Amino acid sequence: MCSAWRNHFSGLSEVRILNTRFEQLPPHDCFVTAGNCYGIMTAGIDAAVVGFHGEELMKSIQFRIMDEYLGEQPVGTSFVQSTGTPDYPFVAHTPTMRVPGSIDGTGHVYVATWAAFLAVYRHNTQHFDSNRINTIVFPALGAGFGGVSYWEVARQMSAAFRHYLNPPHRMDWDMVVNREKQIAWDGDRQVVR
Repeated sequence: MCSAWRNHFSGLSEVRILNTRFEQLPPHDCFVTAGNCYGIMTAGIDAAVVGFHGEELMKSIQFRIMDEYLGEQPVGTSFVQSTGTPDYPFVAHTPTMRVPGSIDGTGHVYVATWAAFLAVYRHNTQHFDSNRINTIVFPALGAGFGGVSYWEVARQMSAAFRHYLNPPHRMDWDMVVNREKQIAWDGDRQVVR
């Protein structure tokens, strides 16, 4: 995974790639969960997040999903949740799938990564103080239960990050086609349908 990230994120000085367990991450402002639409955080990286921050975090995320999404947070959405843990103050709950299972061949990794960046962007437009998010940690979205190859995970995540760094300044079909090629195509091969 780290090799694929290094390849796809080359030239982006804002990115630091870490090969470590969740529990050994250095302090950071926000961790992006790679969850399901129901906030059931009992397996994979989500279980590590809950083990670190406590079960109250999962409960608060589930209450928000019930209140704001009527019990099912769609893939392609994300929200920032306070953890109550100093040095690790926020998580961005970001479903990559409705329920655990393969998302290979989809754009779920891209839309989840994009949603997380948008959630942090919205959070930061409301906070100009110590609650501002400056460092975000992403796991390999979709690489576990999702079954997406490391190469494809890195490709879709880097496309979302590059779009975040370079938002469009006009809305036209040329921009849309170019963006769609970056999301759905790996060179001359369509990988997302």
